[in-house]
Amino acid sequence: MIDQEVRTPAPRTGGVRGFRGRRALTAGLGAFVALILLRLITGESDITSSGTMSATLGLAVPIGMAAMGGLWSERSGVVNIGLEGMMVFGTWGAAFGAYFSGSPWLGLLCGIAAGALGGLLHAVATVTFGVDHIVSGVAINILAPGVARYLSDLLFNGEPGGGATQSPQLPGFPTWSVPGVGGPLGDLEKHHWILISDLAGLVRGLLTNLSPVTLVAAALIPISFFLLWRTPFGLRLRSCGENPLAAESLGVRVYTMKYAAVVISGAFAGVGGTFLAMVASSNYQEGQVNGRGFIGLAAMIFGNWRPGGVAAGAGLFGYTDALQLRGGAGAVHAMLLLLGVGLLALAVWHAYRRRMVTAVVSAVVAVGLLAWFFLTDELPKEIVTYSPHITTLLVLAFAAQRLRMPAADGLTYRRGGGH
Repeated sequence: MIDQEVRTPAPRTGGVRGFRGRRALTAGLGAFVALILLRLITGESDITSSGTMSATLGLAVPIGMAAMGGLWSERSGVVNIGLEGMMVFGTWGAAFGAYFSGSPWLGLLCGIAAGALGGLLHAVATVTFGVDHIVSGVAINILAPGVARYLSDLLFNGEPGGGATQSPQLPGFPTWSVPGVGGPLGDLEKHHWILISDLAGLVRGLLTNLSPVTLVAAALIPISFFLLWRTPFGLRLRSCGENPLAAESLGVRVYTMKYAAVVISGAFAGVGGTFLAMVASSNYQEGQVNGRGFIGLAAMIFGNWRPGGVAAGAGLFGYTDALQLRGGAGAVHAMLLLLGVGLLALAVWHAYRRRMVTAVVSAVVAVGLLAWFFLTDELPKEIVTYSPHITTLLVLAFAAQRLRMPAADGLTYRRGGGH
């Protein structure tokens, strides 16, 4: 007998992760350089100012939390368009907890709990009773404002500054800044030097006047990635969204995983609602969610159901909103140039890959945007106001080809019988 040594090649760890990380870093740096060039060409200083970056972070938090909530739910196979209503529950719960206890921290916990209760309601309807996921989500979106108004009329009416549509003023969170960032970087930013002032504005905007809720939200993104992609719990949960029947055959408690995911989804929405009521504002107000749950769903789809992509999508929509608030019509008008050049490059790429229909559509839209930029000085205020929503539609339209949702997302599951 001849002894043979069989060598099993060591598994390559980090190859795909490293590639994705480098690609994300390259994309981020490329986007920032593009913004710097746009500022130089158009003279719109708010494009990279610290005020815009700070506003971007604040506007991205509730969208990002809604998007992360959608990611948790849909990775388990449950579509959650009820995030808007769960955020409403979160805003009211935060106001209730903070006002009657006098503690913003208890307000945060109550906001998370209220959002989680909304998630539990969605889980009971979809997982236990098999209600269509869209129908259940729409019902929650309709139910939440009515419940919040009734409870506000019951508990806030007669309180100083309170009523059926708003709560009294709430205790606020402290704000934190990284020491040594504000003053020196502010001086650098004022000089408008290429790259140096832009970097100063970016760092100053992201590291000053931070709310604890902002830090919690930022921490939840890598924590979610670790839990969903690096733990047995996450593997079981994601298997329920891909093939629940196979997961069941391997001993996974599919119902339990789905319940956990949807309740966690509601808790994330509750964090976003708390931010709106206690950080972005000083009280609960009827209608303050204002469609952010739906924009969060768009950010989740843009991010391809992955935490890093979700963060990028939330940042994109937050930046667009911040730009129209800080820079106004001139800054948003400047974005036409960036979008036109970007779509023109995309058209060239699709033509190289022989996707001629997509290439032609991208080129036509690019030419239209460039013509719009060079033939006008600013945009109508109606378009400026709705630029975040228009960005949402454009991004989803041009990102649709690379998306892959969980295979069993939205399908009704029954134990022992598959879907």
